[in-house]
Amino acid sequence: MVCNRCITVVRQELERQGLHPLRITLGEVTLAEDHLGDELLKKLDASLVESGFERMDDRKAQLIEAIKNKVIQLIHYTENPDRKFNWSTVLSEELKYEYNYLSNLFSSVEGITLEQFIIRQKIERVKELLFYDELSLSEISNKLGYSSVAHLSAQFKKVTGLTPSELKKSRDIDKNRKPLDNIS
Repeated sequence: MVCNRCITVVRQELERQGLHPLRITLGEVTLAEDHLGDELLKKLDASLVESGFERMDDRKAQLIEAIKNKVIQLIHYTENPDRKFNWSTVLSEELKYEYNYLSNLFSSVEGITLEQFIIRQKIERVKELLFYDELSLSEISNKLGYSSVAHLSAQFKKVTGLTPSELKKSRDIDKNRKPLDNIS
């Protein structure tokens, strides 16, 4: 789950199945029920798949989801003016695993490096901020922790094939944006 609408849909599906969610956060659900029978799990899985979700029991899959959710949260939903932090430190402290393990696991499962995933998320955030046209490129660069506008522009061009200015001029920003859960 990568957005508040996702959480709402999952809550509705759980309640429709007669379950009582105590807490739903990005990528994690805590239910009042201790144990769910096999039939209920199959029914729940089918309803979640219909809505574009899947239930994960596997610890490694849950860890990958936690990594993605933390990156998305920090890039898209945190209003922190100081974005110049060390990703390896933040992720390893938050998830309680060595960064090398997290990075290797992520790469082996997702087919891209964790660094590439972070860059792609940042570029999608840049597209969003360009679309709203409220911040200068310099402000966007600072907001997302880039060392300079030149660094942001170079990374943006490498990922999208266009500079931020070219994309902004083309007015195809919205068409070039991707849903957060489709970025890989």
